Order: sequence, then structure tokens, then C-alpha cells
Amino acid sequence: MRLEDMKKVLEIGVKLSSERDLERLLEEILSCVMELARCDAGTLYLLDGDVLRFRISRNNTLKNYSNGEGMPPVPLERANVCALALLEDRTICVEDVYHSPDYDFSGPRRYDARNGYRTRSMLVVPMRSRGGEKLGVLQLINAMDGDGQVCPFAPDMELVLESVASQAALAIQNVRYIREIKGLFNSFVRVMSTAIDERSSYNADHSRRMARCGERFMDWLNARSKEPHFSLRRREELLMGIWLHDIGKVTTPLEVMDKAGRLSPLQAARLKSRLTEIWLTRRIDCLEGRADSGGLEAFHQSIREAEEQIDNINGAEFVTDDQLAWLDGLRRRTYTDQDGREQSWLTDEEYEMLSIRKGTLSRQELEKMRRHVVMTDKMLSQIRFSQELAHVPEWAAAHHEKLNGKGYPRGMKGDEIPFEVRIITILDIFDALVASDRPYKKAKTVEQAIRILRFGVKDGELDPELTEQFIESRCWEGLYGHSEEKEFEVNV
Repeated sequence: MRLEDMKKVLEIGVKLSSERDLERLLEEILSCVMELARCDAGTLYLLDGDVLRFRISRNNTLKNYSNGEGMPPVPLERANVCALALLEDRTICVEDVYHSPDYDFSGPRRYDARNGYRTRSMLVVPMRSRGGEKLGVLQLINAMDGDGQVCPFAPDMELVLESVASQAALAIQNVRYIREIKGLFNSFVRVMSTAIDERSSYNADHSRRMARCGERFMDWLNARSKEPHFSLRRREELLMGIWLHDIGKVTTPLEVMDKAGRLSPLQAARLKSRLTEIWLTRRIDCLEGRADSGGLEAFHQSIREAEEQIDNINGAEFVTDDQLAWLDGLRRRTYTDQDGREQSWLTDEEYEMLSIRKGTLSRQELEKMRRHVVMTDKMLSQIRFSQELAHVPEWAAAHHEKLNGKGYPRGMKGDEIPFEVRIITILDIFDALVASDRPYKKAKTVEQAIRILRFGVKDGELDPELTEQFIESRCWEGLYGHSEEKEFEVNV
């Protein structure tokens, strides 16, 4: 082996070990091997079950490159020289395929006839892992001498290429392992995200919709920039952050997550039972002569109106000043129970819950709900993310931070909030507004949601430029129809 060839072998090893994309790796392998062997053409096959799949082919004379699409597989039969090399784990060198009776070279002959080419010398090198696993075959065609003429492959080139084939096999196996591990991790993430979403009826497709919308938005941003905002690595990292942003909700009590009204179901049942008791007590008093029956129907009507108003307030998105005043009046009304004690129509606890201005959660319940981002950070910090996904815990746990510093849990503001977090925040707010599966509110229209996002910009909460870009992208279209919500998949 020449010193120059030894140097190339070392360089090839370094180059192959740094490539993580399988398709680019295969191209790199064939290119390096052809350069080292100084040949005119070459093909790389990978083993797939009991056949060899044509993956990459190059012919310098014909200026032809192919990724093997549409090419028939090569059966693992001894008549095929590529298959035989792999089956017997040996390199096969042929000086002239037209004068070789040992193998079936009808394929090269047909290729030559179609393309006006002449296949002569051939070197076939099997690729196996260190553990002996069959991976594929390198087929090199028409070695070239110093004058550019076709010649046989040099005997010492066999050992050189076997060494490179071994390195190539190891690189292919490593990339496959990485892909498998990554696929396993991504599957785990989707399972965890689905488990969190399915735990609560209103969260059923929240993360999935956000991820799909996020994919589209990143594509939209990339298409409108001279230098793409999102490389493949950054894109995968942000998508992982979106999938995992609500993982901390696994610790949030369901009675808080699924609270459809200000009153809990038990509180609402007790209040309704009390109003029924008040009505029946008055009716009995009238029947037994302890109260004037003349106003009985009007009293019954006031009970029905109270029940209706309480239902309206309990499920309202906002409680008005007039409703608060009505609740205060109801709290002041009293009745005498069966034990002769004076009681209020509305307890202090019920008044406090029904007086919540916005949403259905009390201050204590809101703190429990907000704690999910703290738990997201705590849970994700226990996962040893790769360098490519190192920002996932930080981005996922910060999606409730606001630019004006009024978010949570850390009260970050301005430039402290990464670009990616600002995107997750917009996606999260938009989905919460337009989703039709929230028990505590009606779905907003897209137009209403856009107005609310712009109010968020005006209040200094959301990134102005990103918000307008999100609105312009309309990346949510088709994701919120009842028949479409579960029809898409997101690849992380």
C-alpha cells in the first residue's frame, strides 16, 4: 500500500465517523472508495432481508448518478457476484466481466447495451460489521491507469478497500444505531405526550396540534429567509420542546385540570340541594300555616332565577360587576333550616369561588395548575438529553413566560426569553383559544384568537414580529376541523 493510499484511508475514516445522515453517509462512502480505487463507476448495495437493495450508483464517464429508486433488488443467490461476495464474505476481483464464466454478468451487459458503455474490470467488496453482521456490498467498475485507460484493479487495492469497507460498515451501523435510538426516544416522547393529553379530555390533541402547527410555521419562516432560521437540528430540538412542554401536567390533579366551572361538582350539588331545601321548607311552612302562601309562587320563581343565574356565573369566562353585586345580595339572603338555625343562601366558600373574575380556578388551584411548568423542568432535568437536544428542558419549561416579565415560573422578560420559547408560547395560546375540547370555555373563532394575540402584543407579553408572522403564515389551517384533528402525524 502506498503512503498516499494509507493517508487517504485515514482521512476516509475520520470523514465517515463524523457523518450522521445515512443518505449522505452512503454517498460519502461510494465517493471516497471510488477516489481511492481510481475507478470510473461504482454501486453501493445494502442488505434488506434476503435481497440486496441498490442504494447509490455513480458513473463518471456517463455523468450518471442514481439513488436506486425503481431498481429491482438483487436476490442473495450465488450466481450474482455481489450476493456471492457477501455470502462467502470475500472480495471478488474480475479482470473483464465479458470473459468471466464464473458469474452471471448479464446485468452489466444489458446496462452497457442501453448506455453505450463497456464494463471491463470489477471489484466487489463485502461490508460486514465487527460482529460479523452482513450489511452490504461495494461494487467498483473499471479501474483507471495513469493515462485514463481502463485496467484491472491492482492486487494490493483489495486489502486497502477491505479496510475502508470495514470502516464504512462500522459507520453505517453506528448511524443506524443512532437512528434506532433516536426513533425509540421519539416514540417514548410521543407516548408520554399522548398520555398527558389523554389524561384530560380537553387536552386530547393539544401537543399534537401544536407540533404540526409548529412544523408548518418553521417551514414558512425558512421559505422567507435567505438563510433558514431552522436547521434540521434546531427544528428537531424545537419540536421536541413542543411535544414535552406539558409533561409536568402528569402531576396536576385532574379536578383542577378538568374543572369546567368555578364550583366543583360537589360544591354545585350542595348548593343546588340547599336551594331545593329552601324552597321545600317555605312550601311546608305555607302548608302548615307558618307562612303566607300568597307569595309562594313568586318565591319559587326567585329560586329558579337564582339557580339559573348561578349556572350562568359558574360557567362564564368572565364575571361582571353586576354579577358580583347579585352574588353579594344572594349571600346576604338567609333562611331557617330544619334545626331552627339561620343560614345564608350562599356560603362564604361558594361566594369566593363564584366571584372568580376570570376562568374557573381559585388562587390556590391556579398555583397548582401553574406548577406544571416547574414539574416539567424538574422531570426533564432528569433526562440525559443529547447535545443536539440540550435546550429542550429550558424551552419546554418556559412557555408561560412573557416578554413584560409577568409570566411564570421565573418572571423572565425581554431578551431573557429565547426565540424558540416565544414561538412555543404563541402556539400554546392560539391552540388554547381555538380548541373546541376545553370544558371551561367555548372555542374562539380564528378572528377572535388573532385579536387576543394582538392584545398580548399590545400588553407587552408576546413578540410583535413573530406574532404577525404567525398570523400571516396561517399555519393552523386544516388542523381544527373535527374530521381532521387526528389525521396528521408529526415526525420529530
